[in-house]
Amino acid sequence: MSNLTTTVTEFLLMGFSDTQELQILYSLLFFLLYSAGLLGNLLIVIITIFDRRLHTPMYFFLRNLSIVDACYISITVPPASINSLVNNRFISITGCAAQIFLMVFIAYVEFTLLTVMAHDRYVAICHPLHYTVIMRPSVCMKMTLTCLVTGLFYSGFHTGYTFRLSFCQSNVIHQFFCDIPSLLKISCTETFSNTLSLLAGALVIGVGCISFITASYVRIFSTVLRFPVKEHQKKAFSTCVPHIIVVFLFLFSGCYVYLQSPSDSGSLQDIILSIFYCIVPPIMNPIIYSLRNKQIKEAVRMVMNRKLFLKE
Repeated sequence: MSNLTTTVTEFLLMGFSDTQELQILYSLLFFLLYSAGLLGNLLIVIITIFDRRLHTPMYFFLRNLSIVDACYISITVPPASINSLVNNRFISITGCAAQIFLMVFIAYVEFTLLTVMAHDRYVAICHPLHYTVIMRPSVCMKMTLTCLVTGLFYSGFHTGYTFRLSFCQSNVIHQFFCDIPSLLKISCTETFSNTLSLLAGALVIGVGCISFITASYVRIFSTVLRFPVKEHQKKAFSTCVPHIIVVFLFLFSGCYVYLQSPSDSGSLQDIILSIFYCIVPPIMNPIIYSLRNKQIKEAVRMVMNRKLFLKE
C-alpha cells in the first residue's frame, strides 16, 4: 500500500484505533457527541424560526450559523464512525473530493458568517437608531448569499487545484477524513504551488476577517464603555460575549490543528486534534449561545412548556 506503481483510484483512511473493540467504542462515543451537537444546533434553528420575538437580524445570522454547524459536523464524523464499525476505510477519489469541497466550503462560510455577525453587533450598538434601516432583511439576505457564493468559488478552486495532482506513490491518508494537507503529502507531483495558494488564501481570508472583527469590537467596546447606565452596558456585553467566545473557539481549534506538524504515521494525537477541530466548535456554539442569551433560554422554556401543555 505504501509504494504503488499505478495511479491511485481510491484512498485508505486511518481508523480511530487498530483494535476492533476500541474502534467500536470510539465510534459510538463520537457518534453520541455528533448527535448532541446536531440536536443542539437544530434546536436553535427551530427556536429562532417559531419564536417571532427572535425574527431579528442577529438571530437570522445565528440560525444560519447553526445550520452551517449542523452541516459541518455531519461531513466527517458519521462517515468515519460508520466506516470504523463496518471496518471499511476505503474512500473513492470522487468521495474524497466531495468531502474536501464541503469541508472547505463550510469552514469558509462559518468564518465569513462570524465576520458578518460582528458587523451586525457593531451596527446594533454603535448605530441603534439606524439599525433597522442598515440591517434590513434584504441586506441580511445579500450578506448571507455573498458568503455562500464566494465560498463556492473558494472551495471549488482549492478542491480542483488539489485534484489536478497525481497520486501514485501511496493511497494511505493519515487522517480519518480527506483533507488537503494529507493529500499533498502523498502526491507524487510538485505541490509547492498548492501550498502557496493555500497559504495565500488563508492569509487573505483569515487576516481580512480577523481584522474586520477586531475593528468592529474595538468600536463596540469604546461605545459601550461610554454608556451612562451600567445595566445597558451589561446588556450590550451579554449580546457580544457569546459571539466573541465562538470566534475564538473556531480560530483556536483551527489554528491549533493546522499549525501542528502531523506525523506520517497518523498518530492518535493527530486524530484527536482533528476530532477536536471537527466536533468541539459545532457542539459548543449552541451551548454558548444558550447559556449566555436570555432570549434563547426563554424561548426554549416556552417551547418546552407548550409541549408539556399539549401532552396534558
